[in-house]
Amino acid sequence: MQISCLEVIRELSNYIDKDVTPELREQIVAHLPACTHCSAVYDGLRNTITLVGDGRSFQLPAGFSQRLRARLTNIS
Repeated sequence: MQISCLEVIRELSNYIDKDVTPELREQIVAHLPACTHCSAVYDGLRNTITLVGDGRSFQLPAGFSQRLRARLTNIS
């Protein structure tokens, strides 16, 4: 049975967490190499999880917070 892109995307987080049935895992593993869209979503999600889980912080440029607030105020 083939799995749809919607089902793959819906289950990607569980797939990454290894929280899917063996049958579903096999379907996703077979689907990803054949579907550039789902592969791109998978890569993006995996990269996001890696970056967020990294725990590093970044120094923002001087005045960044003030410029951001000013722009947000102008938008609303």
